[in-house]
Amino acid sequence: MLEELQRPLPPALANNDALFLDVDGTLVAFADHPDKVMPADYLPHLLSVLALHLDGALALVSGRSIAQLDALFAPLRLPAAGLHGAQLRRRGTDETPHSATADWLHDLHLQAEKLAHQHPGMLLENKGQALALHWRNAPDAAAAIHAFAHAQLPRMPGVRLQPGNHVIEFITADHDKGQALLTLMESAPFAGRRPVFVGDDLTDEHGFAIAEQLHGHGVLVGTRANSHARYALPDVAAVHAWLREATPHPT
Repeated sequence: MLEELQRPLPPALANNDALFLDVDGTLVAFADHPDKVMPADYLPHLLSVLALHLDGALALVSGRSIAQLDALFAPLRLPAAGLHGAQLRRRGTDETPHSATADWLHDLHLQAEKLAHQHPGMLLENKGQALALHWRNAPDAAAAIHAFAHAQLPRMPGVRLQPGNHVIEFITADHDKGQALLTLMESAPFAGRRPVFVGDDLTDEHGFAIAEQLHGHGVLVGTRANSHARYALPDVAAVHAWLREATPHPT
């Protein structure tokens, strides 16, 4: 167990790597509400320079929608997988995908609102194709939220639960970050490169596993036993420092 928690630091990025970055908890620190997250002022430029250095082979892979990612890092537009892979944009110049609200979300949201009224501080985040139940501001609600989620799931075929950092999400069963990485790696500018996936959460384990399968590696932000990640960085600040080292002109 102790050895797993003491993973080595990742090697420097190589010119032929393809870089896949989670966002919350990896590039930006968590906030009380997802809308309050603020990236460092220099981060969009740093990512832009690094993307150029990798000939465009840098993608954001997030539970957020691609529209949210674009707003967060404006004016930068990168290849991206949003909503855990339910949305995919292979190049930053492609049109931003817009997905219709999933049929199962309306009734689920109504039921979840009843639970939220019982637990002040609990947050519902309706993403159109996913519903996230957050308890960061209502830690005592964790058990009730998990019980609710597992009780609702049998009524929704084709939907799965994705646990995360103080959150559990209802998402479509045929999407995850590993499948998103796999799809992006099939075409330029990612094809033929070594995938490096950086993330902090349980949602990123799918990405770590696929990166390893494709002869790349995962980088865990923080500590966790039983992770597919081969390397680790301690926190968001360390991720930024590691990214700076890979850029030809650090900012």
